[in-house]
Amino acid sequence: MNGSYVRGEETGVFRKGAGASDTSFRAQNISEGTFRRVRDLIVHGKLAPGSRVIEADLADKLGVSRTPMRAALHRLQQEGYILVTSAGGNKARLSVAPLTKDDAHELYRIVGQLEGLAARASSQLEPQARAALAEKLREFNEGLRELAEAKRADPNRSFDLDMSFHQAIVDAGAGPRLRAIHGAIKPQTERYWRLYASAIIDQLGLSVCEHLDIIGSIERGDSDGAKQAIVLNWQNGAQRLSQVIETLGERGSW
Repeated sequence: MNGSYVRGEETGVFRKGAGASDTSFRAQNISEGTFRRVRDLIVHGKLAPGSRVIEADLADKLGVSRTPMRAALHRLQQEGYILVTSAGGNKARLSVAPLTKDDAHELYRIVGQLEGLAARASSQLEPQARAALAEKLREFNEGLRELAEAKRADPNRSFDLDMSFHQAIVDAGAGPRLRAIHGAIKPQTERYWRLYASAIIDQLGLSVCEHLDIIGSIERGDSDGAKQAIVLNWQNGAQRLSQVIETLGERGSW
């Protein structure tokens, strides 16, 4: 009898046991965990834009084997966190994707459209659900307003509140596919925030005002208005970020 099946003591029926399936499940968990850990290193700037990525060194650092690390790096390439370039001959070289003005514009446009779909769906909820969502959004936005008026705003706190504001809309209106796509792309925008936040925090008040239009449209049930408002918020955010990048320079694009 195959070792992946065991005989139940009471029923005598053969059932799948802790064999190959458990091993496969553990391998998937390790691979997913490795992907998330490396992605976090990139998002938080621990692996700097443009820096070289060496599979063996990174596997040793994280205490995992080369197999899950290779799978994680391949997935990170597919999602745009890591680039593959030629290092001479047939040898490929991996590096962390740079932070550039063009890339920021593309990412912000994509996220804006995704969240626009979620905002449209959120505005079509029942009135009671819309009112509850609007109240939650106002609480987050009020926190952002207070930070915008503070003499020394905390960039991390403002990031958390802004993320919560937008995520609440996605959670309320997006289906599983939209949430999955959004979850894969949104962390890439976080890279820009963490690097350029200190230079853009003084424009937080502009985003607070744009959020009010989003809240009002959702509460009124204005589907088109809700989508347009959140798309505009991201478009304006991309423009504000571009101005900062022009001043401070791109990162990792040398």
